Amino acid sequence: MDVRETRAWVTPGLPVLAVAVVLAAGLAAERAWWHAAWGWSAVDLLALLLAVGGLFVVPPNEARAVVFFGRYVGSVRESGLYWTNPFTVRRPVSLRVRNFLSERLKVNDAAGNPVEIAAVVVWRVVDSGKALFAVEDYAAFVAVQAETAIRTLAARYAYDGPAGTHTLRSDAEAVAAQLRAELEARLGVAGVAVLEARLTHLAYAPEIAPAMLRRQQAEAVVAARETIVAGAVGMVRMALDQLSQGGVVDLDEERKAAMASNLMVVLTADQAVQPVVNAGTLYA
Repeated sequence: MDVRETRAWVTPGLPVLAVAVVLAAGLAAERAWWHAAWGWSAVDLLALLLAVGGLFVVPPNEARAVVFFGRYVGSVRESGLYWTNPFTVRRPVSLRVRNFLSERLKVNDAAGNPVEIAAVVVWRVVDSGKALFAVEDYAAFVAVQAETAIRTLAARYAYDGPAGTHTLRSDAEAVAAQLRAELEARLGVAGVAVLEARLTHLAYAPEIAPAMLRRQQAEAVVAARETIVAGAVGMVRMALDQLSQGGVVDLDEERKAAMASNLMVVLTADQAVQPVVNAGTLYA
C-alpha cells in the first residue's frame, strides 16, 4: 500500500482545554458537595477524559502522524495545541535537518584501484506518512542507502586520470551532484529529501598509496618538463628569428644548430649553467 502524507482532521486545542478546565472545576465542586447527582458526575468525568485524551502538542519542526485503529488518517505539521479523536495514536516525526556522516569505505574505483571514500549527507523528512509506514526505520534506511550510493558512485569513476577525463579527484562538483541524484532516487520511497551530499574523504587505500604517489609525482615531473621544453623551443625560435631579421649576425645552418643546442641546454637545465666566453672566432 502506497502511503502518502495527508492532512489529519484536528481542531484548535485551546477551546477544548478551556472546556476541560470547566469540567474539572465542576467535578471538584460536585465532590465538595456530597449530595451532588452521581449521574451527572459520571457524564462530566467521561467528557473530561475525552477532552483531555484528544489534546496534543506539536512542537516546531515536528509532525504528528495520526493513526486510528491501525489506519493512517493524516498528519499535522503546524506547531501548536490541537484536539482530535481521543481514540487515535499520534506518532511524532522530526522534520529537522539532519546530517549523516558515513564511515570510510574501501571500494574499487572504475580502474580497479582500491580507494577509501566517505561522504556527508544532509537530509530531512518531507513526507511523514512514508517515513513512518513505508520503511521499517527511516533513519537506518538513510544510513544503509547512503553507503550503498557511495559505493555505486565510486565504481563509476576512476580516482584520477588524464586531463579532460571525469574523475573522483578532479570533478568534485559533478561527483557531488551525481551522489545527490543517486540518493534522491533511493530515498524517495521513505519520504526523505536530500539537501546536500558531498565527499569528505578520498584517498588511495594504504596498500597502494605509496606506489600511486610515486606515479603522480612522475606524471607531474613529465608534465613540467613538457612545459619547459615547449617554452624553450619558442624562445630559441624567437632568438634566431630576431637575429636574422635584424641583421645582427649572419649564421649558417651549422651555427644556428649549435646556438640552438646551447640555448636549449641553458633553458632546460636543472641547475644554473656556467657560461663560457669564446674569445676567438666562431669558425675557429
